[in-house]
Amino acid sequence: MIVGLSGGIGSGKTAVSDRFKALGIHVVDADIAARTIVEPHKPAWQDIKEFFGPEVLLENQTLNRAWLRQQVFADNDKRKKLEAITHPRIREEIIRDLKESTSAYTLLVSPLLIESGQYKLVEKVIIIDVPEEVQIARTCSRDNNDVEQVKRIIAAQLPRKERLSHADWVVDNNLPLETLDSRIEALHQELMQL
Repeated sequence: MIVGLSGGIGSGKTAVSDRFKALGIHVVDADIAARTIVEPHKPAWQDIKEFFGPEVLLENQTLNRAWLRQQVFADNDKRKKLEAITHPRIREEIIRDLKESTSAYTLLVSPLLIESGQYKLVEKVIIIDVPEEVQIARTCSRDNNDVEQVKRIIAAQLPRKERLSHADWVVDNNLPLETLDSRIEALHQELMQL
């Protein structure tokens, strides 16, 4: 069984998926797949470089993610072009990783699980949820982004209410962190029963 795990930026997907990993569950992370496909000289990297120009690269030839983030969240057409370059390749990388899983069930962690259509790869969906002000505060402190940049990223993601409508389970990640282990253990036991 493949279980999708999603949530908006700063919701705590990594904190939750790390707990599933600790329980022996194979975790496929769409963010890692996204980084893998744009490594220097891979086809997606080449296409991004051709479309955005040499300023998209740092001296070491990796993507200048901060510059690229500013470009795509300020211009919807550029964001759509980047998604057209990356999303099919991310999907291929995810499918390859899912096939390698040997755990009782597999967790597919993706911030764009619903928007990208990756939800079609899963049987059940867990949504990590926090209020928007928590997303903003966490993301600003974690990524050194300004508030307006984070708000643009949130605006580009699925609205919270719509994301929640896809959930089989909702993990409220605004509760005390010390309760997260027991809540994920309970959810793990429920998934093992399925």
